[in-house]
Formats: sequence, C-alpha cells, structure tokens
Amino acid sequence: MMRLLRLARIFITAYRFGLDEVAFSNLKSPWLQRFLRLATFGRNLSAPRAVRLRLALEDLGPIFVKFGQALSTRRDLLPTDIAEELAKLQDRVPPFDSALAVREIERGLGRSIDEVFQSFERAPVASASIAQVHLAVLKPDPSRGIGHARDVAVKVLRPGMRAAIEKDLGLLEVGAMLVEKLWRDGRRLRARAVVAEFDKILHDELDLMREAANASQLRRNFANSLLLRVPEMYWDYCSGSVLVMERMRGVPVNQVERLRAAGIDIKQLSASAVEVFFTQALRDGFFHADMHPGNIYVGVEGDDAGRWIALDFGIVGTLADSDKNYLAQNFLAFFRRDYKRVAELHVESGWVPSATRVDDLESAIRAVCEPIFDRPLRDISFSQVLLRLFETSRRFNVEVQPQLVLLQKTLFNIEGLGRQLDPDLDIWKTARPFLEHWMETQMGFKGLEERLRYEAAQWSQLLPQLPRLVHQALTDTSRQEAILREVRQMRHETLQRNRLMLIGVTCFVALVLMVAWVFFGMPLPGRDS
Repeated sequence: MMRLLRLARIFITAYRFGLDEVAFSNLKSPWLQRFLRLATFGRNLSAPRAVRLRLALEDLGPIFVKFGQALSTRRDLLPTDIAEELAKLQDRVPPFDSALAVREIERGLGRSIDEVFQSFERAPVASASIAQVHLAVLKPDPSRGIGHARDVAVKVLRPGMRAAIEKDLGLLEVGAMLVEKLWRDGRRLRARAVVAEFDKILHDELDLMREAANASQLRRNFANSLLLRVPEMYWDYCSGSVLVMERMRGVPVNQVERLRAAGIDIKQLSASAVEVFFTQALRDGFFHADMHPGNIYVGVEGDDAGRWIALDFGIVGTLADSDKNYLAQNFLAFFRRDYKRVAELHVESGWVPSATRVDDLESAIRAVCEPIFDRPLRDISFSQVLLRLFETSRRFNVEVQPQLVLLQKTLFNIEGLGRQLDPDLDIWKTARPFLEHWMETQMGFKGLEERLRYEAAQWSQLLPQLPRLVHQALTDTSRQEAILREVRQMRHETLQRNRLMLIGVTCFVALVLMVAWVFFGMPLPGRDS
C-alpha cells in the first residue's frame, strides 16, 4: 500500500511539473500525446523544461535529488539544457534529530558516546541526503594506538535510509522501463542501465566501511604529497553506519577571498588541481569522483597551507591500465591535433564497431575540434573537448564506459574549480608536461624497465621450477594416456559427425532431384530422358 501511495505521489508530481514535456516530441503513443496537450489543470508550465525537472526531483525528496545528481553526469545521454540544470542540484536536506543521531552512533560503535568521546557536538556541521556529520574529540586509548585526545569528525547514516532507498529504487526501475517502452529514444538512453548504475553508486555510499577504505587508499597514494591531504581513518571506530575520521581544518575552495586573505597563491593552487587530477587518474588509476566545492577544502595554516583537502569518499572511480593508456594517448593526440590517431584509438579500444571506417570517424572528430583549436588555448575547455568526443562517438555507436563517465564528471569539477580560482588557467599547458612524462614512463624504456622489475619477482619463482615441470610433463604416463584417450574420443566423434553429414547431404541431394523430377520433368540420373 505504501509503495502505491509513493507511486501515486510521483505521478502527481510529474504531472504538476509537466515532466511529460521533457521528452514530449519523442513520445510513441499518439493518443497519450493528445491527452497531455489538453491536460493543463493544476500545472505550471511557464518555467523551462529542465528547471521543472530539477524542481520535481527536489520535491520528491533526497533519493530523487541524488538520482538527479548522478544523472547530470551522463552528458553523453542527456540534452545539454537538462544536464546543466541537473548539475545545479544540491542536497538541501535538513538535519535529523540529534538524539536519533546519538542513538545511531552508539548502535554502530557498540558503546555509549561518553565512553568513546571526550566531547561531542550534538548540532551537526553538515547534513546531506545520505548522512550527516558531527564534530567530536576522541578520548585517549593507548590500547587502540591513540595516545592523546584527537579532534575527529563523526559521520552517521540517516536512520531508515536503506529501506527508503530500496522502495524508491524499485519505483525508479519501473519508471526506467516505461521510458524505454514509451519513448522512441528510450533504448538509446538506456534508462534501465542508468538506474542500475545509480543503484550501485548509492549502495556503495550506504556502506561507510567502504568509504573509509576508499579514503585510506587515497591517503596512501598521496602519503608524501605536498598537493593533497586526506584525513586519517580511525578503524576501531568505524562500522557500516558510522565513520570516525581525523578532523580537517581549511577553507571551502569557493571562498576565494578568504583564501587570498590567508596568503594562498591562487594561481599555483589552480595549477596543482590539474596535477592532482591527472596523478589520481593516470598514475594511480584510482580517483575521487565527487570533487565538488562542498567536498574540497584548502588548508590555510601549518603544513597544510596551500594544500588541497579532500573529504567524502563515497564515490571513487578506478581505471584499468588499458583505460589509462587510452586516455593518455587520446589527450596527447588532441594536443597535437592528430585526429587520425584519435580515431584509430577508438577502433583499437573496441568501443567502435569493427566495421567503422577510420577515415569517417577522423573526419567527424576534425569537424568538431578544429573550430575549438582556432581559439587561444586558455579559452578552450578541456572537459568540453572530452564531452564533444563522447557526443561524436555516439554517432558511431560507441558504448561509453561507466568509469570514463565518472572521470568526465571529475574533470568537469576540477576544471570548474581551477578556473573559478584562476580564470586565465591554461589547462592544456598545465596538463601537457604531465601527460608526456606519464607516456614516457609507461610506454618508453623506463616503462619497460619498471615492468621487467615487477615481473622479476614472478620469474624468480617460476624459472627454477621449469626443469621439474618439463620432466613431469614428459614422464607422467597417466596424464599422457588421458590425453591420448581424449584425442581418440575426439577422432571418433569427428568420424561420426562426418558420417552423419554425408548421409544428410546425400538425402538432401536425393530430395532435390526428386522435387525437380516431379515438378519440372527433369530426368533423374540413370533414367532415359
């Protein structure tokens, strides 16, 4: 019953905000089109369709807001106006009751607040759709490696989120199915695949142990870095619903005047953002995929002065070596305006159908990119180039990989942050030396040397065993007999198939000759005409 009421509210909200017009022209059903044109009662259609979609998602609650945020990253699927409007969605969620938060924290830690914390601020410092954050001071506990009191941030999931999410995800799946059934472009939009991707992201965010592990990995990757600071996780105080981490102090990146007043070199800070991004993506293949201003601070005092500070590690992206190689070569080919190489990389990656002509794809990419390169490099948006590449690829039936969609979203965020700090930031000039160095270390002699050194550990174990393994293979008569039996069995089966095929062909030829004789009077072999 509750699900039916929720579904009814969703339909009423969609009707009230006129969401049928989001894809009105592509609706398959003519009678439904006519009905929606006539239905105007209780509807306010004065705002643009993208604005109405954003307002409807906000009205439906935190899960739909989160879905809108995830959907905004799929610029390879959405019209530009909708993608840009959905990117404005923010978690405007009021905090839940502090007493309830304390109860959830105690349940997650298995101990009372007073046992764990020297002090605990009951008013949250941040609240979002999935969780909220409280500040606290952790008690000294030498048995757990904590020799003195520590300033910490305590993140706790909203109670009842899992059940609410499962209900709304079920409804989103139904809605995605209807989109694919009712809209002409439904299959291309892959609505169900998008919902499945959102399902995975959301469930990952609901597991705070996973988030703590993500943070720990990123912290290890940047252990000796002067560019990025990642908080320490206190594992003895983390669970699936509660996360306790080092408290970070800094200034939100969008408060530029405060950063200037603190003496931060803004130009250097914006350039280091580009280096941090490419270090995560290409060196490590593991990157923070939710780097919007709310999750990124800048240190202004002590050793952290001028360093980026990352928070909220619920969404991370990973890249295989093949992905990293593809991206680096693509970026360098763009730098050099080598469109043929870009087209070849698409074909080599297997993302373009094998029948695609390289020269056709090269021509399409050139038509998109040449107008861009006629402008000064500092006026060219790196992320827009990647977006245009995806848009062109769509025409050639390229399946955009989820990990690259996350990477594209992160690149948009990084470029936005960098140019907000320094409008004259030349991302191309900043990124090119890093990319060329990465290509040299990965594809050149240095890369070969590193791979040989990595494989040496495996060879040191395998090489001494080779004589014994060869001897076993030659003297293991039972294994040899088994192989001979398999060969004989395969030979017997092949002969049987050949006999059956010969009989079948003979019968077929006889049947054809019989039909020819009956219908056309053609002479049969061995008979007089």
